[in-house]
Amino acid sequence: MAFIRSERVAAFLLLIAAALGLVLANTALGPGLMALQDADLAIPGTPLDLSVGHWISDGLLAVFFFIVAVELKNEFAVGQLDTIGKAVRPAIAALGGVIVPALIYLAVTAGSGYEGGWPIPTATDIAFALGVLAVFGKGIPSRLRIFILALAILDDIVAILIIAVFFTADPNLLFIALAAVGVVAFALLSKLLGSRYRVLVAVLMVAVAVVTWSLTYLSGVHATIAGVALGLVMVRKPAMHLRHRLEPVSNGVILPLFAFSAALVAIPQVSPTELAAPFWGILIALPVGKLIGISLGGWLSSFIGPRDRRPHLTLHGLLAAGALGGVGFTVSLLMNELAFASQPEVADEGTLAVLLGSSISIVVAAIVVSRLAAYYKRLRLLRLEAERRVAGA
Repeated sequence: MAFIRSERVAAFLLLIAAALGLVLANTALGPGLMALQDADLAIPGTPLDLSVGHWISDGLLAVFFFIVAVELKNEFAVGQLDTIGKAVRPAIAALGGVIVPALIYLAVTAGSGYEGGWPIPTATDIAFALGVLAVFGKGIPSRLRIFILALAILDDIVAILIIAVFFTADPNLLFIALAAVGVVAFALLSKLLGSRYRVLVAVLMVAVAVVTWSLTYLSGVHATIAGVALGLVMVRKPAMHLRHRLEPVSNGVILPLFAFSAALVAIPQVSPTELAAPFWGILIALPVGKLIGISLGGWLSSFIGPRDRRPHLTLHGLLAAGALGGVGFTVSLLMNELAFASQPEVADEGTLAVLLGSSISIVVAAIVVSRLAAYYKRLRLLRLEAERRVAGA
């Protein structure tokens, strides 16, 4: 299972699953698969009654967000974001990567009635972006890798906040309060994992996590936020151990299953001019908006702080980061489902736009990152040649 932890493998599985879902949806198997996706799957004796698709996007995806939250906490504690100085530059770039795509989407959809889909192109799929970087970016300096990692992590924070604030419908304060109690109980139990009763504590933590997720779902807050909250409050060291155990499940099962489910979309038999405004807004905003926003934000951030402490990030490096940021996939697909939950035809077009926009970003990122890696390889070879000449002299 260790190979599934690889960023390259995770990106490959996600891409294959999404492509398979889209292809099968447009064959004779499509109607049956979509009917299965929409089938109700209730838990007897509880108010939980979700479709198979929502069990995947609301239930299983909460595990992915738990892993993301654990990574965020670790980065803020001992990682690349443990000081304000380290966080401010990628934070400005991440902010640019949210604002510019949102503005482009709003400009394209102005007056259409679909302006509420603006969050869709603001997200970056951290696993996929890092996978593309791992495949094509061998030899890229660590400072650029660190910048892209921090950028992607901060982008996830923004996505989590957007989901929590803009996709919460008629919140039930009682259930929210009870879910908060569950989060506190989970945090306290995690402190006992080092005791002799750790097996019992682990069982209790699983039970508390399930109850907390259920209460969050019933409260009207998107259920994946429960995964975020639990990941943030769990004691860091056991949380990192659990993240390590869950990562193969997330990369090998949860994310591909979600990508497959989200991509089960029948391609509309219409001319391009008949496609709804959100399709064009997402298709343009993801690859173009992210590229411009992140590059511009990264350039502006280069003027912050003492000159001798500023990271040397070239325009080519910033363009690579911007292109990678346009790979929306998982979180963009989730936001698309949430934004157009009551408009399935528009949601289907939005899914196609996310897949196409992300694919364009993958191609652009592969080209830019490959050229950047080749440039640094040439520099290393020239440096080695110069050192040999000096040694020979």
